[in-house]
Amino acid sequence: MIGPDPYTPRSGDGSYDVVSYDLDLRYRVRTNRLEGRAIVNAVAAERVRSIRLDLVGLRVSRVRVDGDARTRFQQDASSLRVTLPRPLAAGEEFSVDVRYAGAPRPRRSTWGTIGWEELEDGALVASQPIGAPTWFPCNDRPDDRARFRIAVTTEDEYAVAATGVPRAPVRSGGLARWEFLSEVPTATYLAAVHVGPYRETALGDVRLFAPAALLPAARAWFADVPRIRACFESAFGPYPQEHCTVVVTPDPLEIPLEAQGLVVFGANHLVPEASRLVPHEIAHQWFGNSVGLERWSDIWLNEGFACFAEWVWSEASGGADIATLAEAHHARLQALPQDLVISDPGPRRMFDDRVYKRGALTLEALRRTVGRDVFGELLRTWVRTHRHSLVTTAAFRECVESVCGPAGLALVGPWLDSPVLPSLPPRTP
Repeated sequence: MIGPDPYTPRSGDGSYDVVSYDLDLRYRVRTNRLEGRAIVNAVAAERVRSIRLDLVGLRVSRVRVDGDARTRFQQDASSLRVTLPRPLAAGEEFSVDVRYAGAPRPRRSTWGTIGWEELEDGALVASQPIGAPTWFPCNDRPDDRARFRIAVTTEDEYAVAATGVPRAPVRSGGLARWEFLSEVPTATYLAAVHVGPYRETALGDVRLFAPAALLPAARAWFADVPRIRACFESAFGPYPQEHCTVVVTPDPLEIPLEAQGLVVFGANHLVPEASRLVPHEIAHQWFGNSVGLERWSDIWLNEGFACFAEWVWSEASGGADIATLAEAHHARLQALPQDLVISDPGPRRMFDDRVYKRGALTLEALRRTVGRDVFGELLRTWVRTHRHSLVTTAAFRECVESVCGPAGLALVGPWLDSPVLPSLPPRTP
């Protein structure tokens, strides 16, 4: 991407690309105090004299570029401007070491308050789309993915779940240090930390974190996660992440949320009305977290596929079939205003439920048009070709044309580009 994302124009810096983040955090739950050291390893995308890092609500005390004490910096309410000790040419590597501290809190945005959130007894991160700067300095662009090492030291009565493969915690002096390493490219909004009075248990190779009082209910509620994964592996291809972690917070949450290799649910989501959300969030490990967005305008590629995956699991597990669910949602959308183009809904409506459901209906219309076998090959080709890489709606059209031919390509245009909801094609046998 050249320049900032049009949907989040005040976030990110296109003059460089991050290779990895190395985060060392000390967090006191009782006082909501965060002290951090972030090492941002990057490469210049063009000739640069200074760079911008996104950071909100935390105060920087020291910055070094490649260890140079001559590094100068300025901070405002939403960013850290670093003047490099010397100009860098395109392709040159550099490292920025930032020390910072403060009381992290969510930031206000078009989409509500997002980012680091203090709970009754712990904390969580819900960063989509621009909440990551509330807890670490970053290049907060959806297309700038990087590797992560996250270390969190906190009071030893708390457990930590975060993005990455965990190491055993090290305990000393009433504190515990938890460390996580992720080698897969991860967008800043998909990096997460959860701190709470959790107990850990296993569901096959799935790690489940929940408060002791909720653990039996959580074990029962998420018992199907290994089978959901197996269903999606059959439909979409191998599970693309290094691990699978489920967190249940002691607090209620407005919505569950995905992160890289991790999903989080509130205590209020352990009810039948929220059952569809479990396969939805697991599906994001393929759609959004592996096959990732280059720009926010294509959010339907995350949410439409995840909604369709809900229907896949429903049919596979003996619930309503895909066609019946699609027809029910189509009828609901027909009763709503026809004023949204899902290939570019605009920033204020990028999380509109019509983007989610119409995206899923686009896939069902394709399935009915090209047949189950060809459609299945389309899904597997899409996931395999773009594993841990960035996509756009244009890339989806190319994949459709390649796998499904002209009929498939002709079909998707009105579904993606017109505000008027097309009719669903007839069911196929």
